[in-house]
Amino acid sequence: MSTIARVQSFAFQGIETVPVEVQVQIAPGLPAFLVVGLPDKAVAESRERVRAALVALGLSLPPKRVLINLAPADLLKEGSHFDLPIALAVLAAMEVISREDVAQFAALGELGLDGTLAPVAGVLPAAIGASARDLGLICPEAQGSEAAWAGAIEVLAAASLLAIVNHFKGSQVLTPPVPPAPSEFARGPDMSDVKGQESAKRAVEIAAAGGHNLLLIGPPGAGKSMLAARLPGLLPDLSPTEALEVSQVHSVAGLLEGGRLVIRPPFREPHHSASMAALTGGGHRARPGEISLAHRGVLFLDELPEFPRQALEALRQPLETGRVSVARASAHITYPARVQLVSAMNPCRCGHLSDASRACGRAPRCAEEYQNKISGPLLDRIDLTIEVEPVPPAELARAPAGEPSAIIAARVAAARAMQRARYGPDGPQCNAEADGKPLEAGLNAMPEARLLAEQAAEKLRLSARGFTRTLRVARSIADLAGSTSVTRAHVAEALAFRHRLPGRPG
Repeated sequence: MSTIARVQSFAFQGIETVPVEVQVQIAPGLPAFLVVGLPDKAVAESRERVRAALVALGLSLPPKRVLINLAPADLLKEGSHFDLPIALAVLAAMEVISREDVAQFAALGELGLDGTLAPVAGVLPAAIGASARDLGLICPEAQGSEAAWAGAIEVLAAASLLAIVNHFKGSQVLTPPVPPAPSEFARGPDMSDVKGQESAKRAVEIAAAGGHNLLLIGPPGAGKSMLAARLPGLLPDLSPTEALEVSQVHSVAGLLEGGRLVIRPPFREPHHSASMAALTGGGHRARPGEISLAHRGVLFLDELPEFPRQALEALRQPLETGRVSVARASAHITYPARVQLVSAMNPCRCGHLSDASRACGRAPRCAEEYQNKISGPLLDRIDLTIEVEPVPPAELARAPAGEPSAIIAARVAAARAMQRARYGPDGPQCNAEADGKPLEAGLNAMPEARLLAEQAAEKLRLSARGFTRTLRVARSIADLAGSTSVTRAHVAEALAFRHRLPGRPG
């Protein structure tokens, strides 16, 4: 008579978990060890890893037909994390461990040939999925602290398959892991290093206060990358909900180190040779791209026109919706992608458009061709544009140190606190996400400010998106000033940051 054992595990669709039941049947017949249920190459190879791990335990498969089914059968199973649930289900079917005991847990982990457990991606969302289904979780020892963030869930974090067997037999007790203590995260380089550039520093502060997209334009060596690298240090820590959401993305990507949640806004700066799949997500297993790894943080694109046009255009929809959908023939996966886009570029290919003594002979035509690599719809999604002019060496040597990041960050934190109070816990997280009545409330109180915004929108021929984004920037400027109303001065400053690119007609 055949014996059947079942162990729960998970497949991943983005950061969402899909339950997968590993079913093992040992039945009379020719000796065989088969895996069915649409496994990929890594899952199919788990047969040999499981067989070797059982040998390391001093066990061998019975001379019968061992059939492993991964249900539901029409869902593609990817990744080596199915090794452990398959091994546990086989042991339960062989009556080495109790089926009732192992049925109370979900499991994931990669097996070594000696039975040791190696870390895998996705432990945090798997633990959250197991908790939602009133199950415990069995995972590699190195990731026990990561799984412990799921809350009231029993976690068995083992170094080897033997340790799990001994635990279920009562000859060894696995100590429940605890979440690691938050470590001190350096806020990165300080804004005091930047001398001069007062207008650019003001734009960076406004961008940080409201979560706005920012474009820095200037010749080589003017300090564009220097300013962008200091913006994350002005942002407040992530809220607990945001930290958990960001950490799930990093867990699925296998980037969550030491089981510690990501509590600071991420800062990602891909090289300009990055492909569309690298930026938005994709590949054979539809992994998260840079825009998702920067979720609730900053995506910095240096040398913006040098990125492939197709890759830049693919960012347009995620910048509006805050999510990116990766559609493939075998999968349709959505990742969160609420980012603050910060980009930098030269005004032309040689970079010296404003310096007649150094500009190339094709100016200003070369500037037009270079800047036309960035489409109008993408530029329309950028809230603040600032020209960064180089500081003369003599002035640079004598200029005092700039304002420290800690002081600017305090103003940014106060502005963000006003936004949280205005929009509520279930509303937008910052002004860059605001829309409708909450955004216009402060403007309605000042008729002259609204009149200026409407007249400027008509004269500058702003799109509806451009008009709304200008109001958002004006709202952030007012928050930095501690004002509950948006005044004419706030609108005027917001409009000053929405100018045309240098040398670009129209």
